[in-house]
Amino acid sequence: MVVFAVVGFKMGEGIAGPFRTLRENQSVVSMALAGAALGLLLTPYFTSHPFNWIRVQIKQLPANILFTGVVGLVIGLVISVLLAVPLSMLPGEAGSWLPLGAAALSCYVCTSVMVMRQQDMVQAVGSFVSMGGFDGKGYASTQMIVDTSAIIDGRIADISQTGFVQGTLVVPRFVLDELRHIADSSDSLRRNRGRRGLEMLNKLRKDATVPITISDIDFEDTIEVDAKLIKLARALRGPIITNDYNLNRVAEVQGVRTLNINELANAVKSVVLPGEELEVRVIQEGKEAGQGVGFLEDGTMVVVEAGKRHLGQSLVVVVTRVLQTVAGRMIFAQQKSE
Repeated sequence: MVVFAVVGFKMGEGIAGPFRTLRENQSVVSMALAGAALGLLLTPYFTSHPFNWIRVQIKQLPANILFTGVVGLVIGLVISVLLAVPLSMLPGEAGSWLPLGAAALSCYVCTSVMVMRQQDMVQAVGSFVSMGGFDGKGYASTQMIVDTSAIIDGRIADISQTGFVQGTLVVPRFVLDELRHIADSSDSLRRNRGRRGLEMLNKLRKDATVPITISDIDFEDTIEVDAKLIKLARALRGPIITNDYNLNRVAEVQGVRTLNINELANAVKSVVLPGEELEVRVIQEGKEAGQGVGFLEDGTMVVVEAGKRHLGQSLVVVVTRVLQTVAGRMIFAQQKSE
């Protein structure tokens, strides 16, 4: 405001000249006040607006990129200091401007190289797990983003306790917000699912053997949570843990790796071959006439031919064929005595 007021005053003086009447003096003061008002209106665009924009950009930057960028900037400044002494000895204008140009160029090149190769650089110095480097024991670590559906499902807590998950589980803040929104829903089913998700998340943080972090990185230009997850996975260069079929396919199309819990559950189910014997308890009727249905411990459905009359009984059955479906594996069998 002060700067624009002075500019307006000087412009008024230049227009009115050195010898001014009272009316012309009033015009000069009016131009100074107009400049002050204009400066007051433009002040946010030179101060708070750029500051808030820079703050948002820094907040959205992943920690590993921010860290390597600062390291690259420091290296560039050191190189520019070493180059400043010989370049300043050059005659003429070159000795004045070349050190400044060399400093800007070296800072830009070093920062760009460090950011582009940030994963290799962080691993080379053996940084912490959250930086995507090593975990201090020599094992390569990675960051895995946990989806809302995986948290509500709850099996990720059991999987993490087994020790098969290596790395850091990242729960984005917008996923927590979605869980809270679901837990506050007026629909009882959605409300129960949201509350279950919050309970599973607390269990995961208390009992899991792998590190869990809450990420504040957000993408304000994106509304859908799935799209934000894909962007975050690209930024962190880590996979998404989910059991959402649609998210799994969309992520694959965009080149983002996913870890589907349902696919993992199907992969670790017991393998049976035709002719093997199983013990199963028939608990319900099948779709076809006379069929009975039971389940193995891993949840695999066993359809027992002519098993309807044995409801509530445990039978020794012989596997006749195994059928792989989209929903999982189905086993067809018949009673051994028959």
